[in-house]
Amino acid sequence: RRRRSIVRQSKFRHVFGQAVKADQGYDDIRVSKVTWDSSFCAVNPKFLAVIVESSGGGAFLVLPLSKTGRVDKNYPLVIGHSGPVLDIDWCPHDDNILASCSEDCTAMVWQIPDHSLTRALSDPVVVLEGHSKRVGIVSWHPTARNILLTAGSDNLIIIWNVGTGEPLLSMDDHPDLIYSVSWNRNGSLFCTTCKDRRLRVCDPRKREVVAERLAPHEGIRPMRAIFTRDGNIFTTGFTRMSQRELGLWDPTNFEEPIALLELDTSNGVLLPYYDADANMVYLCGKGDSSVRYFEITEEPPYVHYLSTFSSKEPQRGMGFMPKRGVDVSKCEIARLYKLHDKKCEPITMTVPRKSDLFQDDLYPDTAGPEPAMEPEEWLDGRDEDPILVSMREGYVPPKSRELKVAKKNVLDSRPTTRRSMSTVDTNSLPPQLLERLLEEIQNLKATVLSQEKRICDLENKLSQYTNGTA
Repeated sequence: RRRRSIVRQSKFRHVFGQAVKADQGYDDIRVSKVTWDSSFCAVNPKFLAVIVESSGGGAFLVLPLSKTGRVDKNYPLVIGHSGPVLDIDWCPHDDNILASCSEDCTAMVWQIPDHSLTRALSDPVVVLEGHSKRVGIVSWHPTARNILLTAGSDNLIIIWNVGTGEPLLSMDDHPDLIYSVSWNRNGSLFCTTCKDRRLRVCDPRKREVVAERLAPHEGIRPMRAIFTRDGNIFTTGFTRMSQRELGLWDPTNFEEPIALLELDTSNGVLLPYYDADANMVYLCGKGDSSVRYFEITEEPPYVHYLSTFSSKEPQRGMGFMPKRGVDVSKCEIARLYKLHDKKCEPITMTVPRKSDLFQDDLYPDTAGPEPAMEPEEWLDGRDEDPILVSMREGYVPPKSRELKVAKKNVLDSRPTTRRSMSTVDTNSLPPQLLERLLEEIQNLKATVLSQEKRICDLENKLSQYTNGTA
C-alpha cells in the first residue's frame, strides 16, 4: 500500500529570499520618523518613492529604479505638503502618477517626469481638499481610471475623480480612526479596519457597509485587512494576550474564520503585501527583521506557512513591486524594498528553476497598466476585472505615454500658463493668420513629441547600460 505523501505539493514551497548586493541598494536616505503605521515606501516598474525627514513641511524622495548607490544629500525632493507626509501610492494605470497624503489635511497627485528630478518638485497636478483632519491613507482604484480613495483622522472616507479634482462620494460610517483600507480585485467593494475593532466591507456606490465583524482579532492593537483574489479577506492583528495573529475570513459568512493562526509575541503591526497571481501574502512587521510568507490555498489549512526571510536589521517600512516589475528571466516572483533608518534595500524572492525558458506556471497573465473603465462608468455601477498582460517577454514599462483622458482630465496636460482670452480676441484674427498659428502650434507639438521620444529612447539605452542589461 503506497503511503500518501504528507508533503503538500506547491510550486512556491521553495521561494528563496535574498537581499541584493550592496551597490544595488539606495543609500543615504533619511527615512521619515513619523509615528504612523504606513509603509513609507512605494515602488513600481519605473520608480522608488520614500517618505523622508524634512524640515518645514512634508517631503518624499522619488528615484528612477536604475539610480542605485548613494543618494546625493542635495537630491531634489517632492515638497508640496505643509505637514509630514503619511502615505504614498503609485497609480496602477500610469507609472508616472503618484498620490500622497499628509497631516496638512490634503491629498495631492503628482506627475513625475521620466528622468531624475533636477530641482525640487513643488506643484502637484491636483490638490484634493475635503478632510478636516490629517489624511492617513491613499489608495487608487484597481481597475477604473483616475479614481482615488482617501481616509482621514476625521473618520471620513472620500472617493475622488482626480481627473477633475472633485469628490465623487464620501462615507462617514466609521466612528473612530481607520487603520487600513483595501479594494477587492474589481474595485466594487473595499474592506476597512478601524480603532473600534470592527472589520467592515463597504459598497462605496451604495454608500453602505454591507458586512461587518466585531473583533476578528480580540486584541485592541491595530489590525490590517486585505481582499484576496477570490473575495475572501486576510487579516492581521493581536490576540487578547498580545500575540500576533492572522486570519482568513469569508465576508458572506463572518461568524467563523476560515483560518486563524497565532504567530508570535511582538508589538510591531504586521503589514500584509499580497500577490494575487500566486495567491501569496508577505508579512512585514514594523521593527521586525524578518519577512514571513504564506500561500493561501483552497484546502486546509487554507493559510499555509512557506518560509521566512531573515536579516540582521529591523525594517522601518516596506515597498512591494507590482508583478509586472519583476525579472522573469531570474524566476523572480516578488521584490520587496526594505527601509532601514538610512537606506533602502531591495529583497528578491525567487523560485529556483534549472531551465532558462520562460516559466509560464510561475507567471500567469498579470494586471497590466491599462484601466478597464472610465470613472463615470464605475460610478454608474459597472464592474470590470483588471486587464491582464502576458509576462512572457518580461514587462517593459511604456515611456511617458500620453494619458487618454476623459474630457477635462488635469493629469494629461502639463501645466500651461493661462492667458486671459481678452488679450487675444480670436474673433478679430484674420482666418489665414489663425490657420497659420494653429499649423505652427501643431508642428511645434510634433517636434517636441519626437524629441521627447528620442530622450526616452536614449534614457532607456542609458539605464540598460547602467543596469548591465545591454
